[in-house]
Amino acid sequence: MNQTITIKNLYEDLGASMAALRQDHSAVDRSREVVLAALEDGKPHYGINTGFGILANKRISREELNDLQTNILLSHACGVGDPVPPEITRLMLQLKIHALGLGNSGISRPTFAQLLAFDEHDILPWVPSRGSVGASGDLAPLAHMCLPLIGRGEVWDEKRRDRTSAAPALAAAGIEPVSLSAKDGLALINGTQLMAAYGAYILERAQRLILEVDVLAAMSLEALQGSAAPFDARVHEIRPHPGQGQVAQNLRMLLRDSEIMDSHRDCGKVQDPYCLRCVPQVHGASRDALRYATQVIETELNSVTDNPLVFDGGDIISAGNFHGQPLALALDFAAIALAELGSISERRTYLLLEGHDGLPKLLMQDTGVNSGFMIPQYTAAALVSENKILAHPASVDSIPTSLGQEDHVSMGSISAIKLLGVMRNLERILAVEMLTAGQALDFRAPLKPGRGVMIGHEVLRQHVAHAHRDYEVRNDLDHCAQLLHEGALSRAVADQLEPLL
Repeated sequence: MNQTITIKNLYEDLGASMAALRQDHSAVDRSREVVLAALEDGKPHYGINTGFGILANKRISREELNDLQTNILLSHACGVGDPVPPEITRLMLQLKIHALGLGNSGISRPTFAQLLAFDEHDILPWVPSRGSVGASGDLAPLAHMCLPLIGRGEVWDEKRRDRTSAAPALAAAGIEPVSLSAKDGLALINGTQLMAAYGAYILERAQRLILEVDVLAAMSLEALQGSAAPFDARVHEIRPHPGQGQVAQNLRMLLRDSEIMDSHRDCGKVQDPYCLRCVPQVHGASRDALRYATQVIETELNSVTDNPLVFDGGDIISAGNFHGQPLALALDFAAIALAELGSISERRTYLLLEGHDGLPKLLMQDTGVNSGFMIPQYTAAALVSENKILAHPASVDSIPTSLGQEDHVSMGSISAIKLLGVMRNLERILAVEMLTAGQALDFRAPLKPGRGVMIGHEVLRQHVAHAHRDYEVRNDLDHCAQLLHEGALSRAVADQLEPLL
């Protein structure tokens, strides 16, 4: 039974898959038998006894088959740029193992066992992030990832700070380089594991962040003495987008028993700006987009995406499962969704600084000599602007490769790398809102906010103090970003009140 990989339990599911595949190679062995039989039938089989890409019509002699598979790793290892982060490289490695273990790739047992040994001994290849066009899989990144299997290429050192040659790292772990045989090299480098790993890593984090952003919006709303009327369940029942309804329900729960709300219930204000009033519609739309992206990535995590594909009964079919278009579109959509969460957050931060309804301008009493929280909003604005650029879809582009054999490519690897940048920027934008909303709420004392908002505010104050004068803000922004990364606000609300949807 193959372990299904989910985003929600990504690391646990992958760990279970690795453990199962160390015990049971039967699917790998069955597919390998098909490859070995094909070597004896005298027919051309793409990538097994032929060249690759535009060289698919070149037959390769029996004596050169092993060289063919080694050469594909060497020739395709031409990536450039900053390395893939080690935590994403680990996912790439495990996703490759999982996909090969599904039994449609025809990889040899020794090569598959070498991949498992790398995972078991915590040997992480050093992989340049640029070089894939997301079409015949992530060829260049996967070639770099798999070169160390044969004692070539580079790996991360133990502290994950620098790279080192693979050969001595293998020797230190007592691992001999493996010799590739027919189909091995192609099975290793064909596949969408770079795109899928980035997507899984980011969307797993996004599942926490979409809860945190609802808590922050509620904190800002309370600090600005906004209205809870737009979150009435009846409003959202007649426009029943799933995410919109979930966010509205979260806000109702977070604002429950608010003394601040009661204090201005009859103030006569007709409506709030959109960044407060339309939180369910905006946050909810991003949730729905991320839900779609998660479904696509989860499908990919449990798919076979190399080429050619091997089937029980002896069929070997050259097809296009390596094409990254499904991922490219989903990852671009996710980038837009996350960028919008940052955009509306920055608008709430701006409102908090304007001095509405009794709040001091710039959220500090003695301004002039103090700049207050003026400049953190600049930082948020800069990151929002950068995210607008990063959210431009890479998947609308295509450049032919392999002398026209690969005449439409997805550019999904670019979508994936950009998405990580959007996520990192978003966490910092939200950190600015957390800092400013917490500061603003302090000025509403002794009135208490809603129970959920109060819990979130208390978590913040355990790590960041109220600011009475100018100080070096960056350290507090780092603390806030870390709390968001950990999902600390929503976790505390779940523990002390009830879970957010």
